[in-house]
Amino acid sequence: MASSQTEALRGSSVAEACERVADQVESVIMGKRSVIDLILAALLADGHILLEDVPGVGKTSLAKALAASIEGTFGRVQFTPDLLPTDVSGVTIYRRGRDEFEFRPGPIFANIVLADEINRASPKTQSALLEAMAERQVTVDGSTYPLAAPFLVIATQNPIEHEGTFPLPEAQLDRFLFKLTVAYPDATQEQEILARHHAGLDPHDPASAGVRAVAGAANLAAGRAAVQRIDVEPAVLGYVVALARATRESPSLGLGVSPRGAAMLLHAAKAWAWLAGRTFLTPDEVKTVVKPTFRHRVQVRPELQLEGTTADAVLDGILASVPAPR
Repeated sequence: MASSQTEALRGSSVAEACERVADQVESVIMGKRSVIDLILAALLADGHILLEDVPGVGKTSLAKALAASIEGTFGRVQFTPDLLPTDVSGVTIYRRGRDEFEFRPGPIFANIVLADEINRASPKTQSALLEAMAERQVTVDGSTYPLAAPFLVIATQNPIEHEGTFPLPEAQLDRFLFKLTVAYPDATQEQEILARHHAGLDPHDPASAGVRAVAGAANLAAGRAAVQRIDVEPAVLGYVVALARATRESPSLGLGVSPRGAAMLLHAAKAWAWLAGRTFLTPDEVKTVVKPTFRHRVQVRPELQLEGTTADAVLDGILASVPAPR
């Protein structure tokens, strides 16, 4: 990520800690460095991740390795049609012996939360994540409980199964900073994965791959503060706005990006610039994160979807047509 030239500019200890986190996660998830770097960028930008891909490519292992690397807690929610909102957020119970009510926190009270197959739960249960993702707090029976920092939701959904699923509404999708895919490894990487399994790797136990804590909450807080200090010229701000407005004006899209989506692009690009060793934002960082930030915030017109047009293809066209500032 960072070059040695720029380490002194942004605090080498924090930069090195972030680099070590990515290295630790990559020791479990081979050949997915770009995905890992984007997840780390989301963590620094205080965002959340939607992973859409087929089962068995390591999404759960990735989330567990990330939690272990940052010395954080890990929570997992298996979303099913009968899952209740309280199964996510927690429940208040009455303790007869004490004659008082006690709150028992749900799995959302963790630093890294894996919401597995989120589109299998009902919209009511899906909405239980909204307050937590947007406001970093949970309200149960009129009482509000803050969530510990860092807090990152990694939600997964299977793109090939549609029976018994509930598509995420736009309001829920807009809460995710990035929508990413974890594609199949190539043949060499897959052979290495099998060799590691043969040698005793347990994908559910990051420690079996040698993953250890190499960063903590203080490192991540310092990284987020450094990201906030990234300098942004008015011309680059205008470029972000132009890209967002182009999605609203595109004849290929029925729904464009909201102002919140434009703000998300700005935060994501600043985090990517910091990870690249810069103290200022350039159009190149903006271009790099446009598709993962925008692809779930736009809707391709149905007639074009039938012809095979994808959101990424439309966004490629917008990137080519909107001039970047020099």
